[in-house]
Amino acid sequence: MQQKRNIQIIEWEDLDKRKFYSFGVFMTMTIRATVYPATLIRTRLQVQKGKALYNGTIDAFCKIVRAEGVKGLYRGFMVNTLTLISGQAYITTYELVRKYVSTYSSNNAFKSLVAGGSASLVAQSITVPIDVISQQLMMQGQGGHLTRFRVKPKLPGAKHKATFGQTRDIIAQIFAVDGLRGFYRGYMASLLTYIPNSAVWWPFYHFYAEQLSNMAPSNCPHLLLQAMAGPLAAATASTVTNPMDVVRARVQVEGRTSIIGTFKQLIAEEGFWGMTKGLSARIIASTPTAIVMVVGYETLKRVSLRPELVDSRHW
Repeated sequence: MQQKRNIQIIEWEDLDKRKFYSFGVFMTMTIRATVYPATLIRTRLQVQKGKALYNGTIDAFCKIVRAEGVKGLYRGFMVNTLTLISGQAYITTYELVRKYVSTYSSNNAFKSLVAGGSASLVAQSITVPIDVISQQLMMQGQGGHLTRFRVKPKLPGAKHKATFGQTRDIIAQIFAVDGLRGFYRGYMASLLTYIPNSAVWWPFYHFYAEQLSNMAPSNCPHLLLQAMAGPLAAATASTVTNPMDVVRARVQVEGRTSIIGTFKQLIAEEGFWGMTKGLSARIIASTPTAIVMVVGYETLKRVSLRPELVDSRHW
């Protein structure tokens, strides 16, 4: 009979913090660059009415590349890289809250749920203004008619407007129309999307990892099992929270003020299936994100393990 084994979890107090943060920035940047095109496609699919512009993820990809080139898939990317700050805030909050909750409960699922939700709250408070700007930039080009703000067209014969110039145009327009609060449009919708997503992802990640560990041969590397558990958890969390993600995208891009009103209008115009818009793109985006994040994050924690603990861990 195969002996049950547990995947070891490296906790916050086990880490060399300098290594952890140094390698963490590189890992986060790699993830952002990998999944950004899928994020852009998901945003355009969620904001369009019905199938006015794209018939799905593959169709959107082909049309964007054909009309705007590969660089069209990276509209707003430079602004989005500022979310590196929120990425580090997310990781730190998750690990610290998990450590704090450990003093009251040894239940791993509960610790992961509370820590994941708390980390998302902190990260979204930093991310939303960046998202508001980058989403407006994402919608330029083919999706320009779906947003309230447009980058000023270049004059005949002028060189292509630099990215920072386009960003400045969008920031100025948002501030002129909505003031400072315009940069936090959709904040509550983001919290209602990402806090549950994060709170669901971590418990399911550990659950799937343990189940796979129990089924796999004893010599199967834990990192491989964790890499498989990540996408399963991501697909589960994406499916559960996608309706709110559709509402969030519309609130932020279209400038709506009512979450409930946006939800009702979406149901009235497009029915239940409107809640699934962008889900395939979201899962496509979340799968490589989850694999890269899990492999990167677990490897990051292992290489950041305090030297005196290395020999005591077995993978």
